[in-house]
Amino acid sequence: MDYYNVPPNFIWGLATSANQVEGAWNEGGKGFSIADVEKYDSAKDPNDYQKVNQITTSDIQTAMADKNTAAYGKRHGVDFYHRYDSDLTLLKQTGISALRTSIAWSRIFPQGDEKEPNLDGLKFYDHLFAKMQALKIQPIITLSHYEMPLQLVLKYNAWYDKKVADYFVKFAKLVIDRYHGLVKYWIPINEIDSILRHPYSSGGLVEDRFPHKNFQEVIYQALHNQITASAAITNYIHENYPDLMVGSMITSTMVYPYNSDPQNMLQATAVMRESLNFSDVQIRGQYPPVLLQKIKKLQLNVKMTKQELQIIAKGTADFVAFSYYSSVCTAYNTEGLKVTKANRTAGVFNKYLPVSEWGWQIDPIGLRLTLINLYDRYQKPLFIVENGLGAKDTLTKDQRIHDEYRIDYLKKHIAQMLESVNNDGIELMGYLMWGTTDMVSASTTQMSKRYGLVYVDLDDYGKGTYQRYKKDSFYWYKDLLSYDRQIPKKFFE
Repeated sequence: MDYYNVPPNFIWGLATSANQVEGAWNEGGKGFSIADVEKYDSAKDPNDYQKVNQITTSDIQTAMADKNTAAYGKRHGVDFYHRYDSDLTLLKQTGISALRTSIAWSRIFPQGDEKEPNLDGLKFYDHLFAKMQALKIQPIITLSHYEMPLQLVLKYNAWYDKKVADYFVKFAKLVIDRYHGLVKYWIPINEIDSILRHPYSSGGLVEDRFPHKNFQEVIYQALHNQITASAAITNYIHENYPDLMVGSMITSTMVYPYNSDPQNMLQATAVMRESLNFSDVQIRGQYPPVLLQKIKKLQLNVKMTKQELQIIAKGTADFVAFSYYSSVCTAYNTEGLKVTKANRTAGVFNKYLPVSEWGWQIDPIGLRLTLINLYDRYQKPLFIVENGLGAKDTLTKDQRIHDEYRIDYLKKHIAQMLESVNNDGIELMGYLMWGTTDMVSASTTQMSKRYGLVYVDLDDYGKGTYQRYKKDSFYWYKDLLSYDRQIPKKFFE
């Protein structure tokens, strides 16, 4: 066969988040979000994933007093708030059928705990979804994507407090009731396992706010509260809007043993199980024994009520959504090995794979292996909701961006995805490339780490015209989608 078959109703699209593109951080009644105080620091090594994601209460207070947007890139984003009409019209030219984005919680409930929502915030999303409907772009909505109201951090210590879970469920029910006729697919919490790696951006947790507590216990308690809230939202949708679908979402990074040493294989298995623990609980409705055993072994007092466990048992997701960017190797003993700090799962470098400018190892076959592993494990529909390449792009004098490295990345990953769909017996709902227009990086708050199909004239300090320019990858993706249900294999050569 010289072509790949694409399943009927397969969803081709793009993905982003509100905090990375919207901007307008202090317009329309919006309150401070946790993203609004994240600062780009050129003195920090952008490849040190852990260090660039550290924040203190003092950092937050300094940021709140600073009304400038220069280094606080998520305050201005790429001005999608004012440009969504033209941006969506431009992106539709590729032929996409869906766009994943998020609803900024702090735009609807600026402090997080108000009795009544901010109507101006709701009106923005009314207009956004109406425009998407007019263009026949299906919204796929994440309810929590690294943008919780900052006051919930300062007043309640964020997701550690069960009250915050209740406030989140209230927010979720409100927007689900309002938009259920326009939004079919919902993801309660982005990469729910990510709170273990970056507790602030994922859960609003600031270590110095818990001086007399085991911070690891704080993280696991917050994670349990997120899982419970996510299940409660899933139950609400199933009970009230049975035609809608709810997905769990995890960060998926393929993990290999450094070599055939069985101890390295054991280490790789343990690391893989770390993220799968959380899709396990959301798909199977109960905590896997290995996770409960870990909590007990670490002597963490995670408060779980019988009622919460019942909510979790009932609130199982309809599909498994995941992000995939790269893979890593692991070794039980890393002495003498080159260790990476950049990948979202720490590990050692794989000599067989190329590396991005930010130290992420590029592994298309790892995506196929991920699809096989997840489908064999759950027998539930899968959905790739993030996949893309962060890279430095150059605008030429004739206003072109020749990002052949991004095309190469997409070409190889999508080919492996289609190989899996055609040969591995998996059920895949769709593919959403991470990147619409360029956006401010979630991990480093940089603009120069670009993911989009459309270049935005903006630097790491918010200087630029905000003008949009189509990249070569824009035209490539458009060509890909023009083939509809049969894509020639030679297209990927």
